[in-house]
Amino acid sequence: MQVAKRVEVNPLIMLGKPVIIGTRITVELIVRKLGEGATVEDILDGYPNLKREDVQAALIYAAESLAHEELLPVAAKG
Repeated sequence: MQVAKRVEVNPLIMLGKPVIIGTRITVELIVRKLGEGATVEDILDGYPNLKREDVQAALIYAAESLAHEELLPVAAKG
């Protein structure tokens, strides 16, 4: 699946948060709902303009974003 065909980042849409193309549904919303216990079917029922592939693309996008996140070590106070 090509995430680029399903997720876009546009500063004019939702302040530049990644969204499913053609919607104002953010990747964050999808991941948050899944994390809160919603099923893919729950999300599809609540947002009928989404497809299963959109939910999958949101998860892939989130995983890729985390994989490329740069972590800086911080010394512990003690």
